[in-house]
Amino acid sequence: MAIETRREQLQRLTGEFLDAFNRCDLDGVMAFFADDGAVYDEFTGTANEGLDAIRAAFTPQFEGAFGDMKFIDEDLFIDDIDDKVMASWRCTLVVKGQATAWRGLDLIHWRGDEITHKSTYAKTKVPLFE
Repeated sequence: MAIETRREQLQRLTGEFLDAFNRCDLDGVMAFFADDGAVYDEFTGTANEGLDAIRAAFTPQFEGAFGDMKFIDEDLFIDDIDDKVMASWRCTLVVKGQATAWRGLDLIHWRGDEITHKSTYAKTKVPLFE
C-alpha cells in the first residue's frame, strides 16, 4: 500500500469533514476541530473560539433551523506546505418555502488531522443569517 502524501491526506480529511456536514453529523464535524484553541470565523464576522463556542455556532444549522442544507463541492485548492485548504462550494437550502442556493468557500488551517482555524466566506446578495 502506497504511503499517502500530505496533499492526498489534506484532500481526504477535507472531504471527510465536508461529508460530515452533509450527513448533519455535528459530533463528526466537531471531531475534526483541535481542542486547544480552534477558531471558526463565520461569514457574518463572528469569531467563535474554542470547542463550546464552535459547537454552539453550528447547532442551529444541525438542528434544522435553516432547513435541509447541503454543500456541493465545487473546487479545492491545497497548500500542503502550510497545511491550508480552500474549499469552494454551493450551499442549497429552502428559505421561506423557496429552494435557493448560494456560493461560498472555507479556508481551513490544518495541524495534522485537526482543524485549528476555519474561516467561511459567502457570496450572496444579502446575508441570510443575522
